[in-house]
Amino acid sequence: MSEAGDEHKRRASLSPQPRRRAPRLAAGRARALGLPTRGTTNANRLRRVDRWIVATQVPRLRDSARPLVVDLGYGASAVTTLELVERLGPEVAGLEVVGLEIDPERVAAVAADRDPPRVDFRVGGFELAGLRPVLVRAFNVLRQYDEESAARAWDTMCAALAPGGLVVEGTCDEWGRRSTWVALDADGPLTLTLATRVSDIATPSDLAERLPKALIHHNVPGQPVHEFLRAFDATWAAAAGMSAFGPRQRWTAAVEALGEQGWPLVGSSRRWRHGEVTVRWSAVAPV
Repeated sequence: MSEAGDEHKRRASLSPQPRRRAPRLAAGRARALGLPTRGTTNANRLRRVDRWIVATQVPRLRDSARPLVVDLGYGASAVTTLELVERLGPEVAGLEVVGLEIDPERVAAVAADRDPPRVDFRVGGFELAGLRPVLVRAFNVLRQYDEESAARAWDTMCAALAPGGLVVEGTCDEWGRRSTWVALDADGPLTLTLATRVSDIATPSDLAERLPKALIHHNVPGQPVHEFLRAFDATWAAAAGMSAFGPRQRWTAAVEALGEQGWPLVGSSRRWRHGEVTVRWSAVAPV
């Protein structure tokens, strides 16, 4: 799934309760919840979130009796789902990846790419087609919704997770150079991650246009996410001297300074060199 640059100006919404007329079934059991998006995608578009998943979530999958991953809203092509299989497969024995799309024609179009149980494709939406995955990757699926509907989608996906499961929900630009995502479990959001091709930005706050639906309208003075981005811009400016060693070194110095200021950063500092930073959700959640 993907969205046009101005798609966020036209909001869709989910019904508080499933519609009773003309239900659409996913996997023969659960009614598919959601609306189709434009479906455009590009090869390697989701590489940044995939690298984070491989770096941080492999133990979660290895510890599961059934390491099932759902790729929600893969779009008109199977390419990003197949890339996820290629990246995770060597790390997780018995990995299963199921791509879900709410449009049956998109599922039919990728039939030749099926290789169950390693990779399969089904009709399904936020209810996850009755599956109980350990991990859900849901990228570029919620920006067309209003904030209340996006929150309900979070709840619906998390309710379908296997015990100890995780949803990774976010957005990126068409080429995957600017990405943000939220990791959440059955108890709610845990972290926010920003990831970018560092040479592609002027300031870290350039990533604000890719904030997840839960945050994008809260990037205003007085809100924590705005304060975080403002602080990041300030440490970025202070680290300008590191540009002589390359943009990644400048990014790393700026992130290190954020941690020194008390921002609750999560994960290994090795991730910073990839143009990435993860902060606890509690530090950026809307108030």
